[in-house]
This record gives sequence, structure tokens and C-alpha cells, in this order.
Amino acid sequence: MSLVGNTQYKVTKRVVIFALLIIGILFLFFPNPKTYVNGLIFGTIINLLNFRLMSLTIKKSVKMPQSKIMPYIIANYFARYIIYGIVLGIAAVADYISLTTTILGVFMVKIIILSDTFYDIILRSSKNRKKSKEGR
Repeated sequence: MSLVGNTQYKVTKRVVIFALLIIGILFLFFPNPKTYVNGLIFGTIINLLNFRLMSLTIKKSVKMPQSKIMPYIIANYFARYIIYGIVLGIAAVADYISLTTTILGVFMVKIIILSDTFYDIILRSSKNRKKSKEGR
């Protein structure tokens, strides 16, 4: 993934596009997709908010004194996981939210970042092959 530009904006945009694509697929294949769509939206929104919270944590910790950085980051780390626990608990208890699609939504940012990285690796290796063939 390119570090040039606003990476957070790019990831957020790709997550929203991917979530909308999955929602479209859910509407095509399920007769009553409301619970699945609710779960995906719920998990994706929480995941994007935690991604933003992580960004704010990093920005703030860079400006802190050395002795306060580690406790601040660890506290925010645990806060994010508590948020995930509450979200998954709500999805497990609520009958109008699918736990499966909530879990998918919670992993959406990770899926986008990893798929973008794999895409860059594949693109780079294909460019290297073209260069090596041209050099022969």
C-alpha cells in the first residue's frame, strides 16, 4: 500500500466499496437478507471507527513524552478490544443482527489492507518479469 496521500481515506473508501459489494451479493442470494446486512453494517462501522481511533492514538502518542507513550497505547489497545467484545456480544444476543456477518465486518479493514498488499506484491512481481524478459 502506498504511503503517499491519505492512506486512512483510501482504506476507508475501499472498505465501504467492498461492504456495499457484499451487501449486494447478500441481496441476490438470500430471500430475507436484513439480519445479514445489519450485521455487516454494524461490524464494518465499528471496525472503521476503531481504525480511526487507532490513527488518533498514534498521532497523539507521537507528541507525548517517552514515559507516557506505552501506558497510553496499551490503554487504548484494551479499549478497542473491549469495544469489539461488546459489539460481538450484542451481535450474539440480538436476533436482528447476524453474528457471522458482524464478524466479517469486524475484519473488513484487515481484509482490505491484506488484499491490497497481496495485489501490490503480484503487480510488482509481474513488472519484474516483464523487465527481465525485455532485458533478454
